[in-house]
Amino acid sequence: MGAQIIDGKKISAEIREELRPRVEKLTVQGNKPGLAVVLVGSDPASQVYVRNKERACEKLGILSVKHALPEETSQEEILNLVENLNRDSSIHGILVQLPLPSHVNEKEVLYAISPEKDVDGFHPQNLGRLVIGDPLYLPCTPWGVQELLLRSDVEVEGKNVVIFGRSNIVGKPLSMMLIQKAKGANATVTICHTRTREPKFFTRSADILIAAAGSPSLVTADMVKEGAVVIDVGINKVNDRLVGDVDFAEVSKVASRITPVPGGAGPMTIAMLMSNTVKAAEYRAGSAE
Repeated sequence: MGAQIIDGKKISAEIREELRPRVEKLTVQGNKPGLAVVLVGSDPASQVYVRNKERACEKLGILSVKHALPEETSQEEILNLVENLNRDSSIHGILVQLPLPSHVNEKEVLYAISPEKDVDGFHPQNLGRLVIGDPLYLPCTPWGVQELLLRSDVEVEGKNVVIFGRSNIVGKPLSMMLIQKAKGANATVTICHTRTREPKFFTRSADILIAAAGSPSLVTADMVKEGAVVIDVGINKVNDRLVGDVDFAEVSKVASRITPVPGGAGPMTIAMLMSNTVKAAEYRAGSAE
């Protein structure tokens, strides 16, 4: 019969519609949400991501300001720009598009963003708040994965969740989110990575398997338990085609539900970025929950 598709495009559209009245209310109050994106260099994938973010802002009525800087821009110039954006009252969220050129220290740039404007959720202060269960902003891709599960009525509590990938952007924060005493969490979480011996031993025990390693077709059908839910966060370019970390054709015969690539976790990341930006504006206006 094949797995049921979890449609990230549809769910992300629902989230954006929920945000619309909040944006309108803030705008009427004179607190129109503003997102600044800093793009350094001409990485094609980054340019596509930034364009998609700009389009999402435009559709929602969020102010979008792009700072496109040449590849050779110095770290000091980038840090000065971030500092100016920290002080700009019309900007509620700052996003520095990664990767940055090799001569720039990513960590220093990300740490320079004010935690109150860190709508990507990468600042150590915000990650620390996430660990103790008191987050200000949740990192966008992990939050998108959690919302996909919640809004697809996938029960997470008490389930074995295996995450393939330990990045600071997805694997680590997502593991922290799913073990919290919270709605859409309370799971038993295992992380597999490149140094895991016999990953199949772990992945075959997963009720929910999340692939976020950045390796095309890493997860094959023999690694998946019959009836498992499979979330594919990977985005890889193979022969001019976008593919995930999961062998979709074969794994969809084994899984009960699965996300496609594209159209699964990707649209959710942008929806959650919009949500964090709106929350940042509400936070500034004193109306955040």
